[in-house]
Amino acid sequence: MSAEPFSAPKSPEWYAQQRAFEQAVPLLGDATGSLQHSNGEFAPSVQIDGAGLLTDVSDFIRRYCVFPDEHCLVAVTLWAAHAHMVTCFHTTPRLAVLSPEASSGKTRVLELLDLLAPESLLTLNASPAAIFRTLAKQQITLLFDEVDAIWAKRGQDDSHEDLRALLNAGYKRGATIPRCVGPKHEVTNFQVYCAVALAGIGDLPDTIMSRSIVLRMRRRAADEKLEPFRIRTQEPVGHELRRRLAAWGAAIGSQAGEAWPQLPDGIVDRPAEVWEPLIAVADTAGGSWPALARAACIELCKVASERRASLGVRLLSDLRIIFEKGGQPEAIHTETMIERLTNGDDYGLDADAPWADLHGKPLGKRGLASLLSKYNVRPMKVTIGGRSLQGYRREHLWDAWARYLPPLSPTSEEPELAELTESHSPNPIPAIPLIPGIRQGEGASDELEL
Repeated sequence: MSAEPFSAPKSPEWYAQQRAFEQAVPLLGDATGSLQHSNGEFAPSVQIDGAGLLTDVSDFIRRYCVFPDEHCLVAVTLWAAHAHMVTCFHTTPRLAVLSPEASSGKTRVLELLDLLAPESLLTLNASPAAIFRTLAKQQITLLFDEVDAIWAKRGQDDSHEDLRALLNAGYKRGATIPRCVGPKHEVTNFQVYCAVALAGIGDLPDTIMSRSIVLRMRRRAADEKLEPFRIRTQEPVGHELRRRLAAWGAAIGSQAGEAWPQLPDGIVDRPAEVWEPLIAVADTAGGSWPALARAACIELCKVASERRASLGVRLLSDLRIIFEKGGQPEAIHTETMIERLTNGDDYGLDADAPWADLHGKPLGKRGLASLLSKYNVRPMKVTIGGRSLQGYRREHLWDAWARYLPPLSPTSEEPELAELTESHSPNPIPAIPLIPGIRQGEGASDELEL
């Protein structure tokens, strides 16, 4: 990525001069980014340079943090800016700062956001009740450190499920969570919408990860140098940047919130919701930031999608490999499928495939059927090499592969649909073909001769 918009760090004297300049006119914002006199008259000659301000913020952050790449720095910068206009957006992405080990810079990111974000609350173990009541009083930016210790706990009485609900629901503006309050247990709807950044080791619950921009931090190498960070010396600079972000947010927040930014190709559904506010901020700032934001969106969406898959998705992926390596047969007997899964090294599966030792014993026919039934895939009698046994047909797995796995290759072809009768099939085939362009219904049978 080009480092074009990142200039040399500014001195404290420069920030003081900038503040004096901006305070020459009492600040009230309009949607165009122009400033107003307090009497309501516009001062069109005085404008906040959004691109320059974001560059100053990114320069400040990079002095004390080493990120895996520039995309992470762009995301943190835009997230800090969006927090100042969070009430203008319909969603606010969670910022998940994660690493495999301690001492990887996660807490430092939160400490810097504590200086930059509005009404920030940096905490390690605040109770859900405390957060509910704090949000009821004012709009805050929640910075939650060491969250891995929270969801490491187990048990039906785990009060941190309330925290998960708060983080999930508070992702969208207007979200409330009802709670009984007081001796009469009166129901109160607590507003929970707020910007949230979380830091921890490992992954977060899937429902939170899907609402997050994920930064995979790593421990700093010996040749990666940073400036010493001390709150008492850096707080004035951080707070000055926060003041400037607040003034800019007041000026352009409505414009950014009402925008419909063009998202990169392939960014749809939840990832589109997550990134839309940050790209709107970048577009409003101008300069190189729109391009930087979209590049960061593409790369960090890849990072988010690389989290560990569920056991069911892992099974679908390994079965697709088995069919591919086996020459794309129309069906495979259950016993053959299990033999190939449990001896994965011989059939192209990764060495860490869990099927030979799943909860202390190999995967069996019942376990295989149970996992696949969640995807509406069930065993059927198939005849292969003169043997008629229970097995699985490729066209029944195809729909699950298409829905839950990324494309294997751009030239992958859909399988031909075996002709089945409605009376014999556990998955009745409707009159309309399941796979476009495949004809069916002539000479139907519940067995497939291979």
